[in-house]
Order: sequence, then structure tokens, then C-alpha cells
Amino acid sequence: MDEDKRTEPPQAGDERATLTGFLEFQRDTFAWKCAGLTTEQLRERNIPPSTLSLLGLVRHLAEVERGWFRMAMRGEDIPFRWKRSREDLSPFEADDADPGEAFAAWNEECKIAREIVDTTGSLDTTTTFRGEVYSLRWILTHMIEEYARHNGHADLIRERLDGATGE
Repeated sequence: MDEDKRTEPPQAGDERATLTGFLEFQRDTFAWKCAGLTTEQLRERNIPPSTLSLLGLVRHLAEVERGWFRMAMRGEDIPFRWKRSREDLSPFEADDADPGEAFAAWNEECKIAREIVDTTGSLDTTTTFRGEVYSLRWILTHMIEEYARHNGHADLIRERLDGATGE
């Protein structure tokens, strides 16, 4: 992924196009932050005392996509890919994780999420997840926020790894 190949959100699109455009831009930005690194670099925890690594973020974002779009929006009764509990941040723990597996999972979850969004009628469509009601609009907005926050983490990690900086 190259900075110039990121999907630009429409500047005068309707609400759906704007929300999905910004989510794609954030996904592309994350892919760009991870591009061209070795397995060791992707696994490296380089901001002590945090255990966060780029590969851990890949796994986490795959789980977030799976949770909000498949489990919440579509109501699929499926487990997370990587075993965890509320106290366990195992998706972030990536010391022995396989980058190929993690990126394949993330890409698959993003693809399925796009399909769910494309086939869900209105942004006002709601779902009940863990006893709370959420609209598709809320989920898309939350996902943009989730990626934006983690892209900030990824930017700091990448700069520490090899000096690469950028939006």
C-alpha cells in the first residue's frame, strides 16, 4: 500500500458514501503503515511498557471488524478468531503470530464487512448487541474512530521502527 493509493473519501458525497469513504481511507492508511516491514518488525513491541505491536493491531482490527459487522450487525453466532476474555488482550499479543494469517483474516473481515454494509438498506437500520441497540450509522462512525485511534498508534510504532512518518 502506498500513501497515494489510499481511497479518498468523497468531498461532496451523501452520508453513506462519506462514512464508507472515510472508513476505507482509514483501512488503507492502516495497511500503508504496515507495508514493507519484516515479520520481526511487525511483531516488535517498541513503546514500553506497552505490549502493542503492528501485528497485534492487525489481529485486533480483524476482531473489531468481525465483532461489529458480523456478530453485531448481522447477528452471526461465531467466536472471535483468537481466544480471549474481557481481561485478556490476546489479539494484541502477537509475539508468535503469523503475519500472513493475521493479514488474511483482517482482509477477509474487511471484505465481509463491506458486503454487510452494501446489503444493509438504511443507515438507520438497528441491531441489538450485548443488550444495547446500535444503528449501522453508529457502527460505521465507531469504526472510523477505532481505526483513526489505532492509526495514531501505528504511526508512532512505524516511526520508531524505521523513521517512516506521514499522515
